Amino acid sequence: MKKLQDIPVSVLDLAPIVEGGTAADSFHNTLDLARHAEEWGYHRYWLAEHHNMTGVASSATSLVIGHVAAGTKHIRVGSGGIMLANHAPLMIAEQFGTLESLYPGRIDLGLGRAPGSDQAAARAMRRSLGSDGSEFPEQLSELRAYFDPNGVGSRPLGVRAVPGEGLNVPIWLLGSSGFSAQLAGQLGLPFAFASHFAPDYLLPALHLYRSSFKPSETLDKPHVMVGLGITAADTADQARWLATSQQQQFLNIIRGRTGKLQPPVDSMDGLWSPQEKALVQSKQLYSIAGDKDGIKERLLQIVQETDADEFIIASQVYDHSARIHSYELVAELIKES
Repeated sequence: MKKLQDIPVSVLDLAPIVEGGTAADSFHNTLDLARHAEEWGYHRYWLAEHHNMTGVASSATSLVIGHVAAGTKHIRVGSGGIMLANHAPLMIAEQFGTLESLYPGRIDLGLGRAPGSDQAAARAMRRSLGSDGSEFPEQLSELRAYFDPNGVGSRPLGVRAVPGEGLNVPIWLLGSSGFSAQLAGQLGLPFAFASHFAPDYLLPALHLYRSSFKPSETLDKPHVMVGLGITAADTADQARWLATSQQQQFLNIIRGRTGKLQPPVDSMDGLWSPQEKALVQSKQLYSIAGDKDGIKERLLQIVQETDADEFIIASQVYDHSARIHSYELVAELIKES
């Protein structure tokens, strides 16, 4: 079995806007966390595209990626992910070509096929509300063609991405089901699974990805990144308390609501029904709250279950200093393993 210290670990920043805070506060905290993550040896720092969510500040994802890359020195920075259905592939090629030109060798382009929004926001972005994601392979082919100096792919005749063409911007496919897993395997691309909110499909999706994998110019063998939710603290009780902010966030999502990240509470009793509690807990099979020893034990189990090549960690903690400390503790336990 792989050792934890041999598995690169990265940060997935959902750029939370906390109750009582602003988007400006979120951007300040994002850069602060990124600088600490770089210092502690985290491999990548990814940001996610979401729209019409009052508790998420990273809707203009490429701009926030640039903010982080400009304020750090060597950590890889990218998207986890860009929702390609929302954009013209040419614009994404130009945006990430610009980022790669400014911060060479440091930019990742993780792509998802979901809209990352509700129907109202999707309509505002001029998307077809009847879209089922089936056009994603065609959009991906067009996007990849813009980076290819030979124009191999399905880009429109005479259209070139400047900057972008000829640049090496690694593309990852992200998913929470089997569609992107199989497509990533067929194209020989790295695959990242969002097990921090879709745990039931993790193992089937990884099997599908690996069984359908075809070597490519990008990869000669499958490469899997597993997303985890981790809340670490000096004691397990403190970590479980901090994690109630994330539980409240999941509860709101289940109820079809959005809102700012809430402070932790002493007990979730009274906030959720027994059915809601069971549903939230079912979504957190790959979310860990504990001290270093408890998190290490669960991480080793996940390594054995998934044979992951990388981990990427989302930590939805209300207090910024506690969030920083959570990532610090994870970095320490990885190095000690």
